[in-house]
Order: sequence, then structure tokens, then C-alpha cells
Amino acid sequence: MICKIMPPSVKIAISGKGGVGKTTFCAIWAWLFAEDGLDVLAIDADSDPNLASALGVSVEETPEPLIGMKQLIWDRTGAKPGSVGQYFKLNPKVSDLPERYWRKINGIKLLVLGSTTGAGAGCACPESAFLKALLTHTLLQRREAILVDLSAGLEFMGRACVQGIDALVVVVEPGARSIETAVNIARMAGQMGIDRVAAFANKITDPAQIDIIRSQLDPIAVLGSFRLEPALVQADLKRLPVMSTSEQLVGELQKAKDVMMNLFFKDRVSD
Repeated sequence: MICKIMPPSVKIAISGKGGVGKTTFCAIWAWLFAEDGLDVLAIDADSDPNLASALGVSVEETPEPLIGMKQLIWDRTGAKPGSVGQYFKLNPKVSDLPERYWRKINGIKLLVLGSTTGAGAGCACPESAFLKALLTHTLLQRREAILVDLSAGLEFMGRACVQGIDALVVVVEPGARSIETAVNIARMAGQMGIDRVAAFANKITDPAQIDIIRSQLDPIAVLGSFRLEPALVQADLKRLPVMSTSEQLVGELQKAKDVMMNLFFKDRVSD
């Protein structure tokens, strides 16, 4: 059964340890929500933004991350990016930026934020204030179906930059570090008042791994699973859209989306 989303739309953040496949997951879910007829805004908030590539965008056409627009950040926060010890606006004006900087790709609006990186990246600085204000405004004020590809690990959770999301999905691969990261993300989400947290098991090479992941993540719901898929590596190398690479993966992520909608949003779906 395919669940069709009824308004109001959903706002979902995708997280997980680096390399687990969360960007692929985010790209395909964005495409599936668009196939449902929704107005979809996909936000790349990763410090290594690759969502455009997963959607099949060429290097030349990939939007510049807003985190790299130093003059824009300076204009909005009142402080020069990279500076230390300056006063700056904690709530800069950002309401006009999504329309100005998103790129429409196959019916999906893509907004590339990027993320602060390196030593001191989590500190109070103009770049962090700018990104937090823009992401928070977008999640709280806009009415699209929003999918956010977060930075790997605990970085974004630690900055409390996901206020306004309806659900958090953690992509997990077989491995103690990936599972531990997922548990920590879920714990931090709970501390922030996010109670709709689920997982998806990716890169499975043995069915027994699914049972291990389920038992170690319990009580976090596991929406589904998919095998390790070499075709996705080739798609990445050629910058092909991931949704056209594996019909099986798209099918499994459709099932996972349906499970999530019935689990968390029964009042927003129809058969």
C-alpha cells in the first residue's frame, strides 16, 4: 500500500554516521514525496554537501553553498565571517533567502546550506548564527514537504539546529560505531523534544545483521533495510541520479516511507 500525504506537509531530518548512505536516502525520499504531488524542498545542511550530486546535478550546475557566501553572511549578521570577538546578530533576516537561492531539479527545490567545519566550528560565530537562523526559519515557517540532509554524526544535534522538524530518521549500517552514533543521535533528539525518531538499516550483507541492528536500537523503530549495492558506487562516480540507479532500493525506501507515515503521521495520510 502506498500512502499519500495529506496537508499539512511533513518536515523530516536525515542523519547518521558518515558514509552510511544518508544523502542517497534523502535524495530518494525527496523524489518520492515529489512523486506524491507535494511541493518538496530538499535542504543540504552537510559540511560536505553532495545532495545535488545524488539528484544528478552536474558539477557546473551545482549551487554554491550559502555558507561560502561571505558577503551575504556579513550583510545579514553585521560581522565578518571568520572573525572572533565581534558583535553580530543572533537572529539575522533570512526569510527572503530560500526563494533567492534554491535550484529547481526534477520538480524538487534544492537549497544548499553547507555547514561550518574545522576547529571551533560549533562556537558562537556569524556563520553558525546565520545557518541556524536560516534553517530554523525554513523549518518553522515554510509549508513545503521538507527533507534535510544533516551533517554526519552529532554535529547538528549539538547545535540544536533542527527545531521544527516533525521526525528524525537515522540511517545505520552494520557496525558498532554506526549503531552507537544512532543511539546517541536519538538520545539527543529526545533531549530536544523530538520524539519521532526512527532508523533505516543500509548496506546489509547478511540478513542476521538486521536482527542485530533492531535489537541494539530498540526501542527505536527500524523502518526497513537494504543490501550493500555496488551500483550506487558507480552512480556516484558518474553523478547519476540515485533514484534511477536501483529500482529495488527505491521500492524499499517507498515501503520505509509508508511505514514512517503510518507510524508517526496517520492523520496525514490516505490510501
